[in-house]
Amino acid sequence: MQYNRMPIEIEAPEEKGYSTIKYNLAESSMRDIRLKDLDVDLKNLVLFYGEHRGIVKLREAIIENSNILSVDDVLVTGGAAMALFIVSSSMLGPNDHLVVIRPNYGTNLETPRALNCQMSIIDLKFEDNFEINIEAIKKEIKSHTKLISITNPHNPTGKLFEERTLRELILLAEEHDCFLLVDETYRELNFQTELKPYLAEHSDRVISVSSVSKSYGAPGIRIGWIINHNKKLMGDFLAAKEQISLCNSVIDEEIAFYLLNNRAQFIVPNHAHIHVNFKYLKQWFGQQSFLEWVEPQAGVVCFPRLKAGIQPDTERFYETLHQQYATIVGPGHWFERDKGYMRIGFGYPSLPELKQGLENLEACFKANTK
Repeated sequence: MQYNRMPIEIEAPEEKGYSTIKYNLAESSMRDIRLKDLDVDLKNLVLFYGEHRGIVKLREAIIENSNILSVDDVLVTGGAAMALFIVSSSMLGPNDHLVVIRPNYGTNLETPRALNCQMSIIDLKFEDNFEINIEAIKKEIKSHTKLISITNPHNPTGKLFEERTLRELILLAEEHDCFLLVDETYRELNFQTELKPYLAEHSDRVISVSSVSKSYGAPGIRIGWIINHNKKLMGDFLAAKEQISLCNSVIDEEIAFYLLNNRAQFIVPNHAHIHVNFKYLKQWFGQQSFLEWVEPQAGVVCFPRLKAGIQPDTERFYETLHQQYATIVGPGHWFERDKGYMRIGFGYPSLPELKQGLENLEACFKANTK
């Protein structure tokens, strides 16, 4: 396999250096929590090889309130990134075919490329409000298609796809004997409507992936999971995990269990924070004159673009924004779009940081636009 570093990782805040950033609008998660804020007693934890599938109580917490899923339908992984890698490396190769929507989280594109998988990319269009074109997907499905890959809520647009669209995708997977991979990392940040069950509940042809990284602000413990109730497929995924890492850190799993077992303690205030920041962001978009957006419906990111006729030197713009304004956003090339697009995160910053970051963004536009 030939791996290539993704721009989103090369230019990530942790690579640029957090000390150089005061207004971080590039993050796609809630603010990182601290261990001291959690009432987790790890003193008596045995540092042994953990259960290969993940500790039972954590898997139970992941599928809490589901009358359909069981603990056997859950595999705990080293973050959603490992989950996605396991799915791709277990299911795809040079003789297989993938249909994937774009923009997308980079791993959903780069890992299949590293595997030399044949790919059909369906680009979501700003003009269509980033809706999935079902007919376009239908036309690309082949006899050797193994996966249809989406994210929902969508990264980086914040789009929440309609139930009708999701049902059509499930039917496509069932009819063509392939699987629907749904990266549901932002599921618990669905702050404007009722939380929906994992899509994997609806069919054994659906693979759901999620983690504690975005919704709980805990990317440092590297806990994610795969959900699917196809026994053979989950066995394949377990075999892959055992060869990659065998098991997870038992410390990480214990912390993840605490987070999920105390959901309301984290999710309720996180939603309140998002509502406040989103209200201000929406107001700001209504007043500024540089960007246009498709208003996000869930998650903590949006994906606006420069309005027609506005053509700053984008290379200099992003460099100036960081170096002179100590502010960063996610430029469009992170998602294989031109740099006139950008991802703005509104869950990570405090409200004062968001306000100043957006002011800096506007000032930088003015300074770099003729």
